[in-house]
This record gives sequence, structure tokens and C-alpha cells, in this order.
Amino acid sequence: MKPGLLLTTALVVPAIALAVYLTRDPAGPTAQPAMASPQTVAIAPGRLAYRLPGEFQTAERPVDAPEDRVRFRRSFDIMAYQVGAADYALCVADGACAPADGAVQRAANLPATGVSFRDANAYAQWLSDKTGEGWRLPTDEEWAFAAAERFSDHGIDPDGGSDAIARWLARYRGEAEAAKGRDPEPKPQGHFGANSNGLHDVGGNVWEWTTTCYRRVALDGNGRVDTSTDNCGVRVVAGKHRGYMSFFIRDGKSGGCAAGLPPDNLGIRLVRERPSMLSAFRALWRGATG
Repeated sequence: MKPGLLLTTALVVPAIALAVYLTRDPAGPTAQPAMASPQTVAIAPGRLAYRLPGEFQTAERPVDAPEDRVRFRRSFDIMAYQVGAADYALCVADGACAPADGAVQRAANLPATGVSFRDANAYAQWLSDKTGEGWRLPTDEEWAFAAAERFSDHGIDPDGGSDAIARWLARYRGEAEAAKGRDPEPKPQGHFGANSNGLHDVGGNVWEWTTTCYRRVALDGNGRVDTSTDNCGVRVVAGKHRGYMSFFIRDGKSGGCAAGLPPDNLGIRLVRERPSMLSAFRALWRGATG
């Protein structure tokens, strides 16, 4: 075989295998999921400029976090809606999830709330087992990119003042004032509408767990990182504004907020892993030879 033809074959065959795998009949011999996959939205590749999460200080004074520029080279799938109370109840009924926090039974059309970081990961594992797909919590970067215009990224220096502590206190008071009169009661799915990417209820009154750890960073006088410490006992929760919650907390208003104003509710939105070409080829091969 000519070298050029051999190279073409080596490139085309895996591509065909991937296409066949992704368009296979779920009822066929290669996959028999126990339940249908949730509705997702495909987030196209692109770039994101956003302020890093965590606590940043210079000379022991709070300062704005540096702005990072992230490139997403591959698209990814994320749930169009937050995990519903009825969906989470199925996981509880299977014994794979702990019951959500709360004295009253949530209506089926409400989002699942009263869940910790551990609960969210348990649900992701259960859903992966049920659908035969890989589900996980998003990173803070992924969530911000998918949230698009509903991602709130306010620095502590909106007016360019020189007193960092005064600026931080002013922002905190502003957030507290804006929180007055809000209704923390969870609303039916879709109540807060969709963003430009088609994600519903982003920035509503349910914050969503991410895998990103809370970070404390000391910057030198030139803005470069001097020391950085990750605390993975606290995770970023994304919503109307960023929050930082201990991993075992289910109710953000209970006092487990590590920094900033506490979220109204804690919920779940998952990312679905896309199979690599190699894993797709292996799955197709197993189906053909099994």
C-alpha cells in the first residue's frame, strides 16, 4: 500500500468509527442505558476573559483578582436545566444519593436544592451509571463560559479608588442592599428564562456547585503571585454572584459560606463528557466483537 493511502486510511477509519459511535442506536447492542439523558446545550469553542476566583491580597490588603484569558479548544455539553427535584429523588430511591436537605418535599418541577458538593458528585456518578455516559460537575471556568452574559464578574475596584478595604466593604454593602426583598424560595424550572446559550435559570436563586477549589493568593508589588494556597475543603459555587462553600454544606444560609454573601440555595448542573476518538473506537470494536 502506498504511504499516502496508508496515512489517509489511518485518519479516516477512526473518524468513521467515531461518527458511527456517536450516531449509534441507543437500543442497539453497544449501549443499553437504564434511563434517557437529560437535555443538554452544546457550548462551542471560544475564549473567555474573566476574573480568577478566590481571595487575593497585596501587603495583606484585599485587591482585585487578576483577569485570566482562557481558551476552550473543544466544545462541551452542559445541562440545559438544573437537576430537578424529581430526578434527584430517583437517585435517592436507588440508594445512591442522600436525601436533600429541607423539611418539605419539593415539587417535581422545582430544581433539586439542599444538596452538598458530595451529594452533587454522588448524583453525577449515579447518572453516569444509569445513562452509560460520563457526567461531572463543571469547573468555574466552564460554568462562566456557558453562563455568558449572566456571569457576574465584578471587581472590588469599580471606581478606581485607592483604599482597597473601603472598596471591598462598599461592594459588600452593595450586594447586601441588592439582596433585600429578594425571594429565596426555589421557582419552577424555566422561571428565570434562558441565556444566550440556551441555559435556563442561570443567575436565578439557585447557585450551582463547581469543582474549583477556593484559593488564597498573595501578590507582590508588581502583581505577580508570591504565594498561593488551595483549600479544596471549600468549593466555588456559581450563580448570581460567586460564592465559596464548604463541601459538606447543603444550605448556603446556614453559615457555611467561606467568603462573601451566602447563596439562597445550592443545586446541581452537570457537564457531559464527550468520548475521545480512541474510546469511541474501542467501544465500537467491543460492540462488533462482543
